[in-house]
Amino acid sequence: MPSGPGPIPEELIAEIAATVPPAVATFLLTCKEDVEAIIEQQRRLRVNTIQICDRLQRGSFKQLRQALPGVSLVQVIHVTGRESIAESVSVAPFVDAILLDSGNQSLPIKELGGTGRTHDWSVSREITETVRVPVFLAGGLRSDNVAGAIRTVGPFGVDVCSGVRTNGELDEAKLSAFFAAVQDQSASLALGR
Repeated sequence: MPSGPGPIPEELIAEIAATVPPAVATFLLTCKEDVEAIIEQQRRLRVNTIQICDRLQRGSFKQLRQALPGVSLVQVIHVTGRESIAESVSVAPFVDAILLDSGNQSLPIKELGGTGRTHDWSVSREITETVRVPVFLAGGLRSDNVAGAIRTVGPFGVDVCSGVRTNGELDEAKLSAFFAAVQDQSASLALGR
């Protein structure tokens, strides 16, 4: 990825994917924009879910589905404004899920994740209410804001990266605090609060 912490070499991705039981999702986060390149990458790495972090420029979701039956597709939408609603609606029928993030693929050096910034959660809420696929929320989530993000957006799930790191490394205390905040919010939702 051209932005964000934690890139993993393809050899390690393949090794990890080979050890995971089939019922567990193995995600490949790819910034490739060409369907053929994505197909080749999946065939090398043997993951069962592809998270497309940029827009497809060459090829279509239909081509991905035909070439990779049984592989789930997750499209990242970088929420930069209300135009992200229309983008989400246009891709939702072709993917298994959408992940809303705070990047910006229009910059000279693309931001495709791991920015540590939040975005306008009211736009994200409108997306979750509009599309008919699961929506995951990412972008600047930390233990002190994830409960509010869940209440505001109502996502299917959350995705965290920089919010649980210190000096680029995973931080056990931040991870524990993050999961405690998610669990507390989930319990509150279950009780109708």
